[in-house]
Amino acid sequence: MSPVNNDPSSGAASGGMPLTRKELRARERFLATQNHNVVPVPEATPGEAAAPANVEPELPRPVPAVPPTPAAPPVPVDPPVSQGKPEPEATSEPVAKPVVAPPVPSAQPVSAAVPVVESPSAAAATEEQHAEVQVDGVAAPEAGTHEDQLEPEHIDAERVHADHVHAEHAEESVHGDHFEEHDAHYGFEAHEELHDELHHDDPHHVLIAPVENTASKAAAKKARRRRRVLALLITLGVFVAAIAIGAQFLKPLLGMDKVTDYPGPGTGSVNITVAEGSGPKVVATTLVQNGVVADADAFVKEFLSEGGELSPGEFTFRTQMKNSDAVAVLVNKDASKVMYFALSAGLRINESLEAISKGSGIPMQELNALNQAPGQFGVPAKAKNLEGFLAPGEYRFALGTPAKDIIQKLVTTTLDELKSQGITDSAKQYDTVTIASIVQAEGGQADYGNVAGAIYNRLKPNNVETSGLIQSDATVTYGLGKKSFHLTEEEKADKSNTYNTYANVGLPAGPIGSPGKTAIDAAAKPTQNEYLYWVTINLDTKETKFSKTLAEHNTYVAQYNAWCQANAGRCV
Repeated sequence: MSPVNNDPSSGAASGGMPLTRKELRARERFLATQNHNVVPVPEATPGEAAAPANVEPELPRPVPAVPPTPAAPPVPVDPPVSQGKPEPEATSEPVAKPVVAPPVPSAQPVSAAVPVVESPSAAAATEEQHAEVQVDGVAAPEAGTHEDQLEPEHIDAERVHADHVHAEHAEESVHGDHFEEHDAHYGFEAHEELHDELHHDDPHHVLIAPVENTASKAAAKKARRRRRVLALLITLGVFVAAIAIGAQFLKPLLGMDKVTDYPGPGTGSVNITVAEGSGPKVVATTLVQNGVVADADAFVKEFLSEGGELSPGEFTFRTQMKNSDAVAVLVNKDASKVMYFALSAGLRINESLEAISKGSGIPMQELNALNQAPGQFGVPAKAKNLEGFLAPGEYRFALGTPAKDIIQKLVTTTLDELKSQGITDSAKQYDTVTIASIVQAEGGQADYGNVAGAIYNRLKPNNVETSGLIQSDATVTYGLGKKSFHLTEEEKADKSNTYNTYANVGLPAGPIGSPGKTAIDAAAKPTQNEYLYWVTINLDTKETKFSKTLAEHNTYVAQYNAWCQANAGRCV
């Protein structure tokens, strides 16, 4: 063993294992990093007895080679302030080995070491360094030895030294079980004590955060994404709902909710009567009220653009029709697709049947057979035929519609009008239609109510002026089977003519033609008056004069004759 390894402080003299060179070098580096002056230990002279273990060897005092100069006062150095950045690791620099003086005469054992001026704290640290705890014969520094002397710049160096010593002890464990046990114990204990000593009150000690679970991070990210999507959808839903609700409030204000036309073609069946003299606006309003078209103004615009003309009569529409389709019905544009015919008010039964046959193609023989059996259509029992019950108007039926269905449609229209005026009794219905047919033939449309009132006055039992005679020329000519405004005295006196109201008291045998709606309404609800006479003095204008006495009536008859003379060939 080299004399260098014979360190009196290593405990070799007390019977422990001497330090190896690696351990000695590690110890020297440790002392060098702690700013301690290494005082060389005198080498043992061969054959010289070792000092007792309990006697501390006396170290020679350094003798300065030159006169001492005043030491400069130490310049205080502020420890570096930690700013969260890791301090640079201590670089391994070559450590100056202690200089051992060459042998000198024993009379003056003077160390050749360079004198070192030590601070009191450094001297105390040197003394404490020799007070070591022996663990298995190896000196180990006690815990807290350098607690007061360690400065921030020494922390990393000590940690490096502790780890280095631990690694070297582990490396030397191959030399024997004793070294393995010693090195493991020393490395673990010294490192643990040094770690506790350095980080006991260190506020800058960084705690190592536990590593987060990758799955939990992914789940949290997915949950956040779902929440964002849900919030977006909710916001979008609220926005759309606000727009929808706002539109519902704005539509009526802006007129956006107004439907001007139906898509068509429509359903069901609606009968509309166009009165004589009615204009497009009146007809359009009636169509809107019955649900045929959507908007009156839009219908009128469509009708005028078509350039059609209105004809009086009854028309069959569907509900919710397109404006163009409804206009086509009024102007008869679809005549080639349906059976069409028009019945004017005042037509006699044979004239009506001929018009139906011509428009539908149904033979007159078939129509006459239906006319002679009126009971199957629901008319009053007194009726011998369908005279007076075929309602006037324009009609359109699908191709192939049976004749009975066509006749039933016309009769039902008249019966419905009677019921709408409160006439539900079968006998009264027959009398009302009869009076309405006389009103239709005798008066102008504006005077229907007064003509009906005068007829009811003549039928009163207490009437002494005419004694219950209606005295209508139209009834007489109907019974004669002709149309004429002139009757002979013989024709007026013929009681065999059951329709002669000059010779027979009361109503004629039945209706004398097909009354229109206005005439039926006038007969059902006549105008209350005291007239007994009436005469139309102008056949073109239908102007009618009413009077209470025969004398007054004769003056109006003279006016009629004057008009006939002025209009030759008209009063025949």
